[in-house]
Amino acid sequence: MGLYLRRVKFLHLFSITLVLSSCFPQVKRSEVLATAYRYTQVRWIPEEKNIRHGPDSQGIIVHTPDRTLAKYGDHRGWWQPGVPAKSMPYQWGGFDTPETFLEKIAAGKKAGDAVDDAKRKLGDSGTSAESCGIDCSGFVSRCWNLPRPYSTRQLPQICDPLTSWDELRAGDILLNDKHVVLFVKWTVPGKEIAAYEAGPFPVWRVSACGLIVGKLEEHGYAPWRYRGIMENW
Repeated sequence: MGLYLRRVKFLHLFSITLVLSSCFPQVKRSEVLATAYRYTQVRWIPEEKNIRHGPDSQGIIVHTPDRTLAKYGDHRGWWQPGVPAKSMPYQWGGFDTPETFLEKIAAGKKAGDAVDDAKRKLGDSGTSAESCGIDCSGFVSRCWNLPRPYSTRQLPQICDPLTSWDELRAGDILLNDKHVVLFVKWTVPGKEIAAYEAGPFPVWRVSACGLIVGKLEEHGYAPWRYRGIMENW
C-alpha cells in the first residue's frame, strides 16, 4: 500500500507539473531579443525629484544609481538631473516595462535602486514601491513575457538545465544563485558570449555586454532554457 500511495503521489505531482508547464506563456526567440533591446533604448530626462539616498516612507533604504551614488561608496552611478539618459536603471525587485517606467519617472518616482548585501538579505521586503526600474530576474521575466517576476531562485521552476554550454541559443539564460544574464550569441565559440543584463556591469542599468565563459563558470553560472520558448523566429 505504501508503494502504491507513493506512486499515486508522484503521478499527481507529475501531472501538476505538466499542467503548469503547458500554461507557460510562449515567446519566440526573436521576441525575447527585441524586448531586451527595447530596455537599452529607453530615453528619459532625469530630475532632482528622481533621486533618493536614504529611507523611503516605509523605512526602506534606497540608493538611486545617479552620479551622486559615489558619495555612498559606489562609483557606478551614471545618470544626472537635466542630462538626457538612455536605458532603464537597475532597481532591486523592479519589474517595470519601458512604458510604466516613463510614467513613474514623470510622476516623481525614484529612478532605480542599487543593491547591496543588506538589501539582498531583506529579499522582497527590500523592494521600494517608491522607486522604479528593473532588476536582473525581472528583466528576464519581461523578456520571456511572463505575467509576474520570477526571482533567481524561482527561475529553475520554469526552466530546464542544459547539459552543455554549446546548446545555448538566443533567449536562453546563464544563472547562478544571485544573478542572471540573457544569452544572445557566441562571439568566440566556447569562450566569449554577447549578452543582455540588468545589473552592475558596466553600470546600474540594462546593457548589452560581452562576457568570458571561464569567468562565468568561476562564479557558478550554468546554462538554462525557458520551457515556453519557441524555436521558430
